[in-house]
Amino acid sequence: MTHSITVKAGTAKAGRAGVRGVLLAAASLLVLATVPAQAADRETLPGNWLQLTLTTGDEQSSDTRGTLLMCDPPQGHGRAAEACGQLAAVQGDIDAMTPENTVCTMIYAPVTARASGQWNGRPVEYTRTFGNACEMAAWTGAVFALDNGQVGGLPGLDLD
Repeated sequence: MTHSITVKAGTAKAGRAGVRGVLLAAASLLVLATVPAQAADRETLPGNWLQLTLTTGDEQSSDTRGTLLMCDPPQGHGRAAEACGQLAAVQGDIDAMTPENTVCTMIYAPVTARASGQWNGRPVEYTRTFGNACEMAAWTGAVFALDNGQVGGLPGLDLD
């Protein structure tokens, strides 16, 4: 016994469009469902922690890298213990850090430092663009030293 199916012109297209719409809606729901889960994971991290991000270069050509600095116990990059100690001294307020006695070149090579996280139960949000990596290191110490302690390949001259 054979069965035949008759499809009217335009019905198959409408059916495919409907299926596509359902699939796109389902995919959107999956993506939206994972975003709060990721945010919730970070919000439930115990202790003091910061998501650190460095962007070198300008808007047209930039390189971004980052890490999660955790301070209970210190971990996240090569100078985590030093960075956590410096942050503890200012209660996690990066803006309160004072610059080190360093001489930096006047070469403009912008670096944007971002930190987002929590310190002593308070939210931390920090963004600042520095003229170059040496200037950033002078102001933020070890906090943004993500590459084996050296930031952006531009060490300054320590005057201490």
